[in-house]
Amino acid sequence: MLKFLSRVRIEFNALDPRTASCLEFLAQCNARKAKESNPSCAVQVKRRTDDEPPKITVTFVNGVEEVFDATATPAQDIRNMILEKGQSLETEQMFRDAGEPWPVIIPAEELRQPAPGTKPKKAEEKKQ
Repeated sequence: MLKFLSRVRIEFNALDPRTASCLEFLAQCNARKAKESNPSCAVQVKRRTDDEPPKITVTFVNGVEEVFDATATPAQDIRNMILEKGQSLETEQMFRDAGEPWPVIIPAEELRQPAPGTKPKKAEEKKQ
């Protein structure tokens, strides 16, 4: 998960009962496997003393920053979003490395063509 991030900032009040998502996400960030995936990712924790809701801010390796309301977003959902966005970043980088433009524009007529190795549906199968 951390391999797609350059920075993680977790802010919460330790006395606030809404910190579960922050603490779980912090534990995931501190896991050995996560740290080994990107040792240069800075994980910062800010313990607050005010009533601000807990939040998690992640900065992707391409500089895009996202802020999550940790009271409303479970840690697993944040992790899944990071992984999805990270896979998109990897795909984009593969295309750029190959000299292909990004995003890839697929002509409408190609979208309507049947995929190789598949049979088009017969008219009677379409009705069902």
